[in-house]
Amino acid sequence: MIDTPTSPVTSGLPLFFVITVTAIKQGYEDWLRHKADNEVNGAPVFVVRSGSLVQTRSKNIRVGDIVRVAKDETFPVDLVLLSSDRAEGTCHITTTSLDGETNLKTHYSVPETLVSQSVSRLEALHAVVECQQPDADLYRFVGRITVTQQEEEIVRPLGPENLLLRGARLKNTKEIFGVAVYTGMESKMALNYKCKSQKRSAVEKSMNTFLLIYLGILLFEAILSTILKYAWQAEKKWDEPFYNQKTQQERNSSQILKFISDFLAFLVLYNFIIPISLYVTVEMQKFLGSFFIGWDLDLYHEESDQMAQVNTSDLNEELGQVEYVFTDKTGTLTENEMLFRECSINGIKYQEINGKLIHEGMTDDSPDGSGPPLYFSHVCLSLALRLSATSQSREELLFLKAVSLCHTVQISYEQPGDGPGNPFPHANGFSSQMEYYASSPDEKALVEATKRQTFNVHDEPVLYIEGDVKPIIPLSHRYKLLHVLEFDATRRRMSVILQTPSGGKVLFTKGAESAVLPFTKSGEIDKTRVHVDEFALKGLRTLVVACRHFNVEEYEEVDRRLHEARAALQQREERLAEVFSFIEKDLELLGATGVEDKLQEKVQETIESLRLAGIKVWVLTGDKHETAVSVSLSCGHFHHTMNILELVQQKSDNECAEQLRQLARRIREDHVIQHGLVVDGASLSLALRGHEKLFMEVCKNCSAVLCCRMAPLQKAKVVRLLKTSPEKPITLAIGDGANDVSMIQEAHVGIGIMGKEGRQAVRNSDYAIARFRFLSKLLLVHGHFYYIRVATLVQYFFYKVSSMFGVSYTMIVNTGARCACLGSKSLFVFF
Repeated sequence: MIDTPTSPVTSGLPLFFVITVTAIKQGYEDWLRHKADNEVNGAPVFVVRSGSLVQTRSKNIRVGDIVRVAKDETFPVDLVLLSSDRAEGTCHITTTSLDGETNLKTHYSVPETLVSQSVSRLEALHAVVECQQPDADLYRFVGRITVTQQEEEIVRPLGPENLLLRGARLKNTKEIFGVAVYTGMESKMALNYKCKSQKRSAVEKSMNTFLLIYLGILLFEAILSTILKYAWQAEKKWDEPFYNQKTQQERNSSQILKFISDFLAFLVLYNFIIPISLYVTVEMQKFLGSFFIGWDLDLYHEESDQMAQVNTSDLNEELGQVEYVFTDKTGTLTENEMLFRECSINGIKYQEINGKLIHEGMTDDSPDGSGPPLYFSHVCLSLALRLSATSQSREELLFLKAVSLCHTVQISYEQPGDGPGNPFPHANGFSSQMEYYASSPDEKALVEATKRQTFNVHDEPVLYIEGDVKPIIPLSHRYKLLHVLEFDATRRRMSVILQTPSGGKVLFTKGAESAVLPFTKSGEIDKTRVHVDEFALKGLRTLVVACRHFNVEEYEEVDRRLHEARAALQQREERLAEVFSFIEKDLELLGATGVEDKLQEKVQETIESLRLAGIKVWVLTGDKHETAVSVSLSCGHFHHTMNILELVQQKSDNECAEQLRQLARRIREDHVIQHGLVVDGASLSLALRGHEKLFMEVCKNCSAVLCCRMAPLQKAKVVRLLKTSPEKPITLAIGDGANDVSMIQEAHVGIGIMGKEGRQAVRNSDYAIARFRFLSKLLLVHGHFYYIRVATLVQYFFYKVSSMFGVSYTMIVNTGARCACLGSKSLFVFF
C-alpha cells in the first residue's frame, strides 16, 4: 500500500537544506574570487586620450591605448614600453606574480620614442606596432615598431626586453608610458592561466561511491514496490476495497501518470536511505573547520606576519592520510638567502673573512708570508685594483673584475627627495641606502659580497651604459657595457661584453661548471674542477667564471652577428643561440665561487617527525648531484648510516635497466639496512621510458629518495607515477616557486610556501604555510583530527543503515596513534 504518514514536504526540506548549504558554501568561495577579479578589472588607470590623461578602468583599455603606469603599480595589460622618466628610456620591473622571480629586470624603449616623456609629445607621436599573435610563452615576443619622423619611416625590432607583461610591477622608476598590445584574455598572463582541477578527498570519493549504491537500492525498492502494488491490486477486491473507495476522477485518471505518481511516492517513502543529513554535517564540518587552520597560532609566522591559508576546504581530512611528501629543496628546505663563503682563483682556494678573501688555512691576522688579502669589491673596484696591482697576479685581477662586472644586478637607492633622473644621489655629498635586485639569489650574494670590504670609500659602480657617463668615476676605471648575453636554461650561463678603460673589448662569463668548463682552453681547469666538487660537498652552490679577449676584427664580427640576430623577425631565438655559442668559446678559466644556501629553521626535526609518522619524504630539486646530496644529509633527509644508492649518468635504456636490477638485488640482500636513492633527471627519463615498474619497486623499498637536476614537468611525472601506482597512496607536494606549480597541482594535496607577493605556488596550492616546519603540525595534528571527525560521521551512518537491516556492524578506522571504533549498539571515540 502507498498510504504513508511520510509527507513530500518533510522529505524535501532536508534535501533543500543540504542543497542550500552547499550552494552558500560554494557561492561564498566564488564571491571571494569574484571580488578579487573586480579589484583587478576595475582598478583605476590613466590613458592618453584627446591630448590629456584620462582616468578609466583597466577592463576598458583597448589595443593601441597609451597607458601611464606609476611606481609600484601593476601593469594592467601587456605594454610595449615607449618612454620612462629615466633619460635612457629604461625601467625596472619585478615579475613575482608571473614566474615567482623576485629579481629586478630592466626593460628598454626604442631610441625614437624614449624622448616622448610628456602627454603632448605622445599625442604627436606617429608609430605603428606590428607583433606576433598572442602567445603563452612569457619569455618570447617578436615584433617591430615603425616610427614616422619628418616623413621618414624608422623601423626598430621589438623583443621581450621591450614588453611589459600584465601582472608585473614597476619598481625603482617613477613612471612609464606604454602602448597596449595584448589585453584581456589575450595577455600572456591570461593565456598562462590554468584552471585548477577539482580535487576530491578519498573519503568524499568513498561517500560518492556508496551514495550511488544506495541510490541504486532506492530506485530498485521503489520500482519493485510499485510493481508489487499493481500485482496486489490485480484482483478487484484489493484494487478498490470497501474501506477505500475510489472517486470517479481516480477511476478516469491515466494509468501511466498513476504509475509515475506511485513510483515517486515510494521514493519519498524510502528516501531515508539517502544520507542527506550526513552530507550537511560533513560540509559544515569542513567549511567551519578550515577556519581553525588559519586561526592556529602554531602555524603563524611572526617575522613575516603570515598565517596559514586555506584555499580549499574539501581536503582537510586528506591531510591526515598522506603517505608520501614531495618537496622542493631551494626555498623550501633552505632559506633561499645566499651567503658568499669561498672561491677558487687560478687554482687557489680562498675564504671570505671580515670582508677580505684569505688564502685557505690562513686567518685575517696571519703572519707575514701568507700574502696580502684580496679586497673583493664591486662598488669600489678601482680601490681593489690599486691595492692589488702590485701584489696580485693577472689572473687574480681578472677574477676580481669578472665577479665585479659580470652581472645584471640593479641598484635601488632609497633616499627621501631623490630625483627621478638621479640614480646616484650620494654624489651630491650624502649617502643613500642601496638595495640590490638580481636575476638570481646567487648573483645577488656575489654582488653583496663584493661590497663587503675593509675600505669602502665610494658606492658608485664602475660599470656604465653607453650615454650614461658618471663624472664621479675616474676615466681610468670606467667600463662601458656593450652587450649582455642573457642567462637561459639551455646554456646555463650568462655573459657581458665590456669596453675596458684602455679601449679593449673583453667577455666575462659565469655559469654552471658543466656549461663553462667544456668551453675553456686555458687556466687551472683540473684544480678548479676539484675545488668545485669540494664546494658542492659542503652544500655550496657553485659558479665558474671565465673570460675571453677580442681583437678589433673579432669584436666587429661579434657585434655584427649580435645585431643581425636581435633584429630578426623570424627564428630570433635560434639565431641568438647560435651567435651566443659562437661568442662563448675559447674561454680562459679564471676560477669559481661557492655560495651557501642556509637551511630553514627546524627542518631536521620536521623531516624526522614525518618519518616517525610513517610518511616518506622525497626531495625533487633542480640542483646538481653533489649539492643536493649534501643538503639532504645536512637536513636529515639522508642519514649518515644510510646506504646511499645511485641511479645517475645513465646513457641508454639497457644500461638504466641493468642498473635498476642491480639496485633491486642490493636492497633484497641488505633488507635490514635503510637505503636512500639518488636519481638525476637524465636517468629518470630513461627509467620512465619503459621501466616504471622496476623503478617504482626500487623507490618504494628505499626510506628516502632524492631526485636532482629535475625539470618542472619531471617533478609532476614522478608524483603522477606514484599516485597512480596499484597501492594508490595519498601524495602531498610542497614548494615555493613557479617551477613547483606542476607537481603541486598533480599531487592529491598541494601546499605552497608563502614568500614574496604573488607567488604562483601559493595561488595554485590547496594550502599555504609560511615555513616548511609548519608541515608537521598541519599533517600530524590538523590532518588527523579532521580525518577522525569525518570518518566517525561516515562510519556512524553506515552503522545506522546496517542496523536497520538487523546487521551488527563494527568498523575500526586506523589513524595512526588514534582510532575511532564503532559498535552495533553505541559509538565510542578513543583519543
